[in-house]
Amino acid sequence: MVSKNRQILLAQRPNGLPDNSTYSFVETEIPSLEPNEVLVKAQYLSVDPYMRGKMSDAKSYTAPFELNKPLQGGVVGTVIESKHPKFNPGDTVTGLLDWADYTAIDGNEIRKIDPNRAPITTALYVTGMPGLTAYFGLLNIGQPKEGETVVVSGAAGAVGMIVGQIAKIKGCRVVGIAGSDEKNAYLTEELGFDATINYKTTDNIRKALKEACPNGIDVYFDNVGGEISDAVFSLLNFHARIALCGQIAHYNDTQIEMGPRFLGNFLKRSVLLKGFIVSDYADQYREGVSDLAKWLSEGKIKYKENIVEGLENAPDAFLGLFRGDNLGKQLVKIS
Repeated sequence: MVSKNRQILLAQRPNGLPDNSTYSFVETEIPSLEPNEVLVKAQYLSVDPYMRGKMSDAKSYTAPFELNKPLQGGVVGTVIESKHPKFNPGDTVTGLLDWADYTAIDGNEIRKIDPNRAPITTALYVTGMPGLTAYFGLLNIGQPKEGETVVVSGAAGAVGMIVGQIAKIKGCRVVGIAGSDEKNAYLTEELGFDATINYKTTDNIRKALKEACPNGIDVYFDNVGGEISDAVFSLLNFHARIALCGQIAHYNDTQIEMGPRFLGNFLKRSVLLKGFIVSDYADQYREGVSDLAKWLSEGKIKYKENIVEGLENAPDAFLGLFRGDNLGKQLVKIS
């Protein structure tokens, strides 16, 4: 064990897209433990779009990151020392931990994972927050039925990939929207999407959607917002359902963008739109993890990871989410 603990702190709240001034890098002592705490050495760190909202101090569904304190995210790591009866040195665990080499945390806030059941990174992906987000948003809100058409924006991201595969399991026609030919080829050739649209090279997204969805759109899983969602909204069927998961097109906006007013169409078509966060379904996590793990073991769900090495590269890996760098889940390998 090294003698110092590297940490990445929130130095200032960004205005627009974060940059180098948003973060500061420090070295501190490795934390000592209080009763019931566990010292975890990070192996993999997850970076996710929702973290941009926590960098702001605007009122939201969760508390913002504190200035001059470590940023936090999903982490898989190894227990180095334990003062909690349920954990022993060598255990592999996951939880919401610091952007750091080491975190001291209450043992009740982490859970063990079995490294022999599946690669440990899947605890940050398929059976973790992104997978559960896809599972509950699609099944509880989208309620897809066999033969229906499901459209997924941000389809090549961590959540979108899982949404599309669950929709295929449920017997739906699945259309994905992503930002490169490489990503779209992966969605169709490897994951079984029925059609894809490259929004960066398509002149008319609405026209492309109409061709890909000849029977209209029954379920829309929205990760993006913006002009892509405007195009989708115009093609919704009667009693369509929209799972509003993310608005990554707007996370770095410095002013509110005016767009089409669509509520009249929603009213006429009896459309359901529901925003959600995964913790809304915390009491159903066990069921979701069980189904996702089963589909993963059966080969019904495949996954793709984009791994950057080095804690010092976590900020740029995070910014890569907004550049569209990642195909699948973006992770940072710490050790």
